Parts: sequence; C-alpha cells; structure tokens
Amino acid sequence: MFELTVEARFSAAHCITGHAGRCAQLHGHNYRVVVTVAGEKLDEQGMVIDFGKLKEICCTATDPLDHTYLNDLPAFAHTNPTAEALARHIHEVIVEELADTMPAPVRVDRVTVYESDQSCATYRE
Repeated sequence: MFELTVEARFSAAHCITGHAGRCAQLHGHNYRVVVTVAGEKLDEQGMVIDFGKLKEICCTATDPLDHTYLNDLPAFAHTNPTAEALARHIHEVIVEELADTMPAPVRVDRVTVYESDQSCATYRE
C-alpha cells in the first residue's frame, strides 16, 4: 500500500451556534488541511496519483471555503462548521473528485483540518 499526502490552506470565519464559550462569537482561522490518499497500484509512470493532480483536487475542495463565512455555506446548513465537519466535507468532495478523474483505485485515507498549530480534527471513513 502506498500513501501520498498533500496540504492546502485557506482562511475563513465561523461561529459555533450553541457553544458555551467564546467560539459562539464570530471569529476566524487560518486553516491547514492535510489530505492523505492511498493506493495499491502504480500507474505506467510509477505513481499512485500525480502530486500536482492531487493538489488540484484538494484545491477544488478548499478554494470555495476560502475567505467565506462558513456558516452561510450550503454544506453547513444543518451543522456547525466545526473542524470535524470541515474535515468530513473536504473528504466527501475529494472522494467525488477522485471518482470522476482517476481510472485506478485511489482512496482518501484521511483528512485532517488544523484550526491552529495545536488543534486539529481528522476524518476517515
């Protein structure tokens, strides 16, 4: 099994409805997203997936989030835009994009979203 990891970054604001602390107030983060995919087979060039293609797919998931108020986005209409929800959402978008573009089986192993240098949440199926 091979694993490849790429990172993306975006900045956005949110508030956590129902939170008892300061997170209930409007605030922002400079998010760091770490995406790891896995595959057993290499293509004719000896790759699971080209790093450039994987970065492009990650940007497809994160660019629409950049410089937004996350609470207003349809993806978070029924849930708070927590780091956990962001990780799941980004995972789902990348899974869709990989299914549409990759002939060989490449699966998303995990997506980790950092809200700060010390705090992150990871989603995996």
